[in-house]
Amino acid sequence: MLIRIDIEKCTGCGTCLNVCPFGAIIIKEYKAFITEACTLCGACVESCPESAIIDERGKEEAKQATMEDMQDSKFKVQGVWVFAEQSQGKIASVAYELLGIGRKLAEELKSKLSAVLFGPSDEVQELIKWGADKVYYADASQYAYLDDELYARTLVKLINQHKPEILLAGATAIGRSFIPRVAARLRVGLTADCTGLEIDKETGNLLQIRPAFGGNIMATIVSPTSRPQIATVRPRVMKRGEYNPDKKGEIIKIEPLEPTGKVKVLERVEETSFCKVNLQDAKVIVSGGRGIGGPEGFSMLWELASLLGGTVGASRAAVDEGWIPYAHQVGQTGKTVCPKLYIACGISGAVQHLVGMQSSDIIVAINKDPNAPIFNVATYGIVGDVKVIVPLMIKKLKEGVSE
Repeated sequence: MLIRIDIEKCTGCGTCLNVCPFGAIIIKEYKAFITEACTLCGACVESCPESAIIDERGKEEAKQATMEDMQDSKFKVQGVWVFAEQSQGKIASVAYELLGIGRKLAEELKSKLSAVLFGPSDEVQELIKWGADKVYYADASQYAYLDDELYARTLVKLINQHKPEILLAGATAIGRSFIPRVAARLRVGLTADCTGLEIDKETGNLLQIRPAFGGNIMATIVSPTSRPQIATVRPRVMKRGEYNPDKKGEIIKIEPLEPTGKVKVLERVEETSFCKVNLQDAKVIVSGGRGIGGPEGFSMLWELASLLGGTVGASRAAVDEGWIPYAHQVGQTGKTVCPKLYIACGISGAVQHLVGMQSSDIIVAINKDPNAPIFNVATYGIVGDVKVIVPLMIKKLKEGVSE
């Protein structure tokens, strides 16, 4: 009803019954109620001595105007944008992953896909070959290193000029640092750490999927009344699109802004990983969970990984037990990986772990519990004791090498 009665304020005095020309109000249990006979004439609103009758038609009209504005804005906002971060001139791999999902979203919306690149790089053409139709490029030395304030001001200026419908960025140290500033300045929503992106076929809104409540549920978030729709995406969750060396696109040089001087890079320190191979770049990962029984169980996993040319990962349970350093952790609170082969040994498959590895090309699960959730995402499943299965795998691989 667009005219309603505040039950707490209503005293049941009956004044509104006397003024209603259509007999659309009744008294029930000493309170007034509006029936379906109401024609929204509004005669009762002014008559109520307790101001208990509320006319909400203004709110509905404002809501309708907002929806009409949104419908009209579809002619003003268009295109999917991907922020392509770089480090020392090398474009981060997450940018190419974002171009892959960005291309799918753009095709569904029948719009263009653009990339935004800040800082000098020799790989700008690669963004086009991986799917971008346009690249907005700030080729200036002040963008070589992350400056939150400068990056945010520049991106906000671009968005105000070109009005994209969707903006995607990596949920990396850089993306998490300045993209929230962009959303705040534009007064729009931001969904962080997404693991899935889809287009609602009825409304055209971006469905932003991410773990919530400690990873116990997967939430789908929408921003129906604001543009652009901004989301950061975890690295290694999305697949790269198709590489086309012959693809042509437009590189648009943007006017660089001057830094405010609030941030100054004093020294660059490269991170040294505890892993023998960087988990996010590994083609093969053998991961262990609580089911391997203890730190000694990782010895056989290292041996298996070595034979396969890969490295070792772990579930949070194994890391929390102190069996292996945190640098090996895969999952929501660890690394997100996408190897060609992922072997899960003694891992039950909690959703917190699945979001970090379920996009792997081939998943082999080894667990003695046939009902373990890991089997729901596994390409191949082996029901059995990892302490028996893994040594047999090692034996067979060694026999193959010796032959």
